[in-house]
Amino acid sequence: MIFLDFAVRNLKRHWVRSFLSIIGIVIGVIAIASLGIMGNSINLLVANLITDVGDTIVITPHTAIGDTFAGDPRTAVDATIPARQVDEIRRAASPHRVIPVQQGADEVEFGGGESGYTQVIGLDAEDIPALLDIKVGQYPRQNQPGALVGTYLAEEYDISPGARIAIGGDDLRVAGLLEERGFAADINPDYAVVVPSAWYRDHFGTDDAYSMVIIRVGDVGEIDSVKDAVDDQLNRREETVDIFDSRELLRQYEEIYRQITTFLVGIGGISLLVAAVNILNVMYISVTERIREIGIMRSIGVLRREVLRMFLYEAVILGVIGSVIGGAFSAVGGYFISVAAIEVFTAGTTFGENFTVFDLTAVGFVIFGMLFGIATSIVAGFYPAWKAAQQQPIEAMRHD
Repeated sequence: MIFLDFAVRNLKRHWVRSFLSIIGIVIGVIAIASLGIMGNSINLLVANLITDVGDTIVITPHTAIGDTFAGDPRTAVDATIPARQVDEIRRAASPHRVIPVQQGADEVEFGGGESGYTQVIGLDAEDIPALLDIKVGQYPRQNQPGALVGTYLAEEYDISPGARIAIGGDDLRVAGLLEERGFAADINPDYAVVVPSAWYRDHFGTDDAYSMVIIRVGDVGEIDSVKDAVDDQLNRREETVDIFDSRELLRQYEEIYRQITTFLVGIGGISLLVAAVNILNVMYISVTERIREIGIMRSIGVLRREVLRMFLYEAVILGVIGSVIGGAFSAVGGYFISVAAIEVFTAGTTFGENFTVFDLTAVGFVIFGMLFGIATSIVAGFYPAWKAAQQQPIEAMRHD
């Protein structure tokens, strides 16, 4: 223990240098752990949102640039799925429910003279209850048209069931308000107006052509077989439709956030690298200042490995203190950074209200950051410690 006491004594003698080295380690550990926690939290949030529709297959028209990631804005071109192909999808997906969807946009005038361009979604009246939940009001009927308004659109314009709205000049009664649905693999009606498909076709003057087709699979285990059946039916000769399910979307976002998390942790690693250089410098200066002391110790029988151990103790002490402090701060900082990021990501929705930021992975990031900080300190302090251990007693005692 005497060599540990020597290490502590030297760190206290040069407390300013020691303090600055510890600060560098603290910053590095905080950067690694807190940023890693943030990336993991957002990844978990996206996974929770997408898996809410884990039984859904989405079929969209294939375009020349269709082989990109789901949601790529470059795929937003004027392409549709004709009614003939919808019938083929029904046959291939039987007995699972097939829901054709029409989507457009038009100017919607609300009560009080307020208006704005809003997404309009057309669904068969009997398909609406299978896809969307009512918050208040009732579902419209095919022969008695009415509109369903997304929850955030209703809040923004203070809309309630029974109110009248005008879509592109055509008057329509609000039958009900929709429950919050959030981000989904198929449609996102929170800021949209949903109408029966018959009214949609009359208003927009479209035929039986659809923006997408949704398949609700009763058994999640059958998703792959249904996708294969649809692909064989429609894409046998040429690529006419793109088929994906929420699991693919989840995998894409997991890959994106894995890369983001790696990048964020890399930033923290750079911070620790800077701290390592500082420790290397501090330790090297310490060895240079104590060459005569090392010579005296070696002359009275202290072994090289004991000198090496004494200087490594200094690096370990710096690493442990900095890593423990950094781990504590990163747990707190990671929590608040994650909460802020989730609030931005969910755009004020209720999806982030009951979301748990910390899980085993988040704790793992804290532990990883602390261990990485300690290991970095030891590696940085090894060369100066080895240099000290190699000093020849006679030459070291002559050093001025």
